[in-house]
Amino acid sequence: MARIRICVVAAVLLAATVALAVAGVMSIQVRTGKLRTRPSFLGQVTASVGYGDRVTVLDEKSGWIQVRTGNGQTGWIHNSALTEKKVVLNAGQGDVATGASGSELALAGKGFNDEVEAEFRSENPDLDYTWVDRMETFRLTPEQARRFLATGKIASPGGE
Repeated sequence: MARIRICVVAAVLLAATVALAVAGVMSIQVRTGKLRTRPSFLGQVTASVGYGDRVTVLDEKSGWIQVRTGNGQTGWIHNSALTEKKVVLNAGQGDVATGASGSELALAGKGFNDEVEAEFRSENPDLDYTWVDRMETFRLTPEQARRFLATGKIASPGGE
């Protein structure tokens, strides 16, 4: 029940961020973001943006935001890599984390993180996680993913 509540809250916040961000300026909130030719993780990467970079929002489509960088590059980036807040890096005495990784953002968007996983495992000690743990180690190249989708005639909503 708590997991469902977390997912609903995350979805509402994400939708609000996208609605407010269209036609505005946003900041990159991940260490490195990838601009793509189309609104899909399978789109070809055309440029990289870094933590704190400011981008102008041009369009929005199915959780993806089309942006223009300060040097004129355009592309699509997933909305989980963006924030409306102006990101400012302040010099300090020690090392600081500059943001979340893409995989951490994907898990956070689903309301699932290491703490939630640990709690779930402690509440369900009789479940076998062997294959879940093994699947987490699988890695596909974008080309392998494209071939898989094409072979299975799989298309995401919106045709991307």
